[in-house]
Amino acid sequence: MTTEGNAIVEGLSHCTLLASVDAYNPDTLDLYQDPEANRYWFTCFNDMLIKFERQAMTSQSTDGSAKARAQSFREHCVAVFNQLQQGKRETKSLGIRNLLEVIESGLRKFGFDDPWKEQKTIENKASIGLLKNRLQQLDSIAGAREKWTEIVRGVLAGNMFDWGAQAVTKILETNNGFGLQQALDRIQKRPWLIDDLDGWLNRVEHEPPHRCATIFTDNAGIDFVLGIVPLVRELLKRNTKVLLCATINPAINDITYAELTKAIADCCKECDILQNAYSVENQLLLFGNDQIGPCLDFRMISKDLSVAIEQNSVDLLIIVGMARALHTNLYAKFVCETFKLAVVKNEWLAKRLGGDTFSVVCKYER
Repeated sequence: MTTEGNAIVEGLSHCTLLASVDAYNPDTLDLYQDPEANRYWFTCFNDMLIKFERQAMTSQSTDGSAKARAQSFREHCVAVFNQLQQGKRETKSLGIRNLLEVIESGLRKFGFDDPWKEQKTIENKASIGLLKNRLQQLDSIAGAREKWTEIVRGVLAGNMFDWGAQAVTKILETNNGFGLQQALDRIQKRPWLIDDLDGWLNRVEHEPPHRCATIFTDNAGIDFVLGIVPLVRELLKRNTKVLLCATINPAINDITYAELTKAIADCCKECDILQNAYSVENQLLLFGNDQIGPCLDFRMISKDLSVAIEQNSVDLLIIVGMARALHTNLYAKFVCETFKLAVVKNEWLAKRLGGDTFSVVCKYER
């Protein structure tokens, strides 16, 4: 179930950007060492299973066996969670990452490969229709600092569109008109919970462009198309090569590598800068990362991605989203500049970090 302790798995290798492979611990919380976190997160995940069960069943509504399989999925996860909470599985530590792995592995086990696939397709298509207008809006901002501020705010606002976060699901299910502008209005105003934006703005304003950036994406739809794509484009305009990474295996509504390739091809039709970088100059390269669940363990990334990071002398790492930048890697150290961007969409975690729901983490380290 857990990848902990497996230094090398076939097709995977550690990321050479890690400051220390031995010292690296992906997980922000250890539920075995934190009784309060243990009680909260197991209750939270057991409640979440009802939503996952419903989504799994809905995704295969024409299959007569879907209801029974979805129920079996939930019962399986409850049993595994109980074993984990009681310490009856062979793992020395336990992170949120591991619980998310249980859910995604359980969905596959009971025949639900990608329950949010249809939703993601609809959201990607709708967002691509809005991309040109968003890019024109950003291009109309004259000052570099102001433009970069709006691009980063767009990444953060896009990160609101997460069907795995209960606080956001309530909004999305009751407000069909909730879009990027509404999300921009909803996220925390500066100063943010962790606010290193000025350090980033000083870096891009006063120092030479980066050689190569690696970006780990999060959700499909508005998050990717209207949040990440403008960020990628602005880096490309600075002649920074971009390695854009998505999960190979479906995880909630995260964009998958297969969806990434189609979305980028469609985005290229809306923007000549993207088209040229992707199809002509090979300045925009796409990679899949073969992990289970939405979190990110830099001890075990896909080997071709690891090789590309080394060969392209990556000097900027951008990690987006709660799972990749908060549940994992919040305190991780790397040998290059690192930009971690996420909205805290969970009240308990926000309070633990000293903020409120929809607080912003903008952590820039060098």
